[in-house]
Amino acid sequence: MADRVDSRPPSVRIAEHYRDLILSGKLAVGSLLPSNKALAAEWKTSPATVTKAMNKLAEQGLVRGIHGVGTAVLGQPVSLSSGTQRHARGQQTGSSWDAGERSDSHTAGLTFAPAEVAAALDIRPGAQVARRSRVYRDSHGVVAHSTSWIPAEFAALVPELIQAKRLEGGTSLDLIARACGREAVQRRDTTSARIATPDDLELLELPSDTVTAAILVLTARFLDGQGRVLEYGVDIGAPGRTRLDVTDSL
Repeated sequence: MADRVDSRPPSVRIAEHYRDLILSGKLAVGSLLPSNKALAAEWKTSPATVTKAMNKLAEQGLVRGIHGVGTAVLGQPVSLSSGTQRHARGQQTGSSWDAGERSDSHTAGLTFAPAEVAAALDIRPGAQVARRSRVYRDSHGVVAHSTSWIPAEFAALVPELIQAKRLEGGTSLDLIARACGREAVQRRDTTSARIATPDDLELLELPSDTVTAAILVLTARFLDGQGRVLEYGVDIGAPGRTRLDVTDSL
């Protein structure tokens, strides 16, 4: 019997083809699909048809279009909390963990501020800062590698900030507020995407030979009532993580 001709619209055939590859695990979470131009040439159709197929996959939560990067595979979408959300959760529950999360690989100590960190904290480059990092995990694996950069003056008031263990009694901002009365009342967030660098792969415990992995990078600057920066946080999300929506107030 002759093979049946696939009469489905091209956009449906493209979407179903990549849906099967994603759900079967043949396309890894974080990997990038070929460009729409390349797919149009491969499937002998128009870029508009390919865009329609990608929109179908996005509606199913299987891919995410990242401006300037491409279309990344999400697989099963799982959330990535921002530093602001973790701070709010800590105030409400005493823990920055989301449901089913844990943290480990805690490091802490005094170091010298890289240029980006110095600019975020409004201090001179090379000034001493407290640096805390940890890895958040859930049932899906690594959620994010999280780093908190804190002006060194607070380490003298709160020695726990430079001890390589999980903080007790709240977040670093909670401990600072109790020690000197300076509470975080404002925040300034950024969200960006990039292809993971070798350093990112190491922090996220991904194989060093990973060719392409699209990741989200969330930053948050926490300021007191006088506009002075209390902390600068950087979260590097594992591939396939999606950012939860947040409000504009603390």
